[in-house]
Amino acid sequence: MNDGRTVGRSDGETVDILAIAAHRDDVELTCGGTLAKAAKAGHRVGIVDLTQGEMGTRGNATTRAAEAERAAKTLGVALRLNAAMPDAHLTNDETSRKKIVELIRRTQPKVVILPFPVGRHPDHRVASELGRDACYLAGLAKYEPRAGGEAHRPFKLLYALAYREDPVKPTFVVDISDVFEAKMQAIRCYASQFDGAKAAGEIFPTGQDLYELIRVQSAHYGSLIRRPYGEPFYTAETHEVDDVLRLGVQSL
Repeated sequence: MNDGRTVGRSDGETVDILAIAAHRDDVELTCGGTLAKAAKAGHRVGIVDLTQGEMGTRGNATTRAAEAERAAKTLGVALRLNAAMPDAHLTNDETSRKKIVELIRRTQPKVVILPFPVGRHPDHRVASELGRDACYLAGLAKYEPRAGGEAHRPFKLLYALAYREDPVKPTFVVDISDVFEAKMQAIRCYASQFDGAKAAGEIFPTGQDLYELIRVQSAHYGSLIRRPYGEPFYTAETHEVDDVLRLGVQSL
């Protein structure tokens, strides 16, 4: 497989957190701060970009590969792989699932971050479904291929909610205030995509400069937890709380 990796080795390095997204720059926009914060805390962070972004209106695959490498280094990402799937033509079929199962088994993440399964770009919706199915199948001992290693199923799936306009309430918000500038620096690495832009991916235009719009949106999410900047996530399952006296965010 031509994995088009940009950072790290592809020989089975394990990570604690793996973010899977359709395009180079999706992760930086939706959960870049969370990844930077995890890396700063000493966790090993990985990214799998499913496509090379060759269908993008601006730039090209070669340019975006170089931008992705710079962005990953900015965030402290240990491993970045590319599945080399066709941009704008992602499918959740058996061939695609096997490829992602192999990557999950090779990296053995405890937590996987996926796009939210609703989005205006078809690749974003398919990436979410494909990633979820592959995480489950990777845990089946008899499921082939075995090239990636032994069966492994991540413990937790998180869905990045940033820029959603439908009425989905975040399960939780990560305080990214202390790494917000690193997130912005990583996003600015994609000059071919964002310099002078007013919209991107799931971010609808408001007339503001894209970078300012990201700051405003991040401030909104941060306000939900009474912090300067935040990134929102959704989980399908209910979370367990051991001590209600340690719950954060004042109610009144």
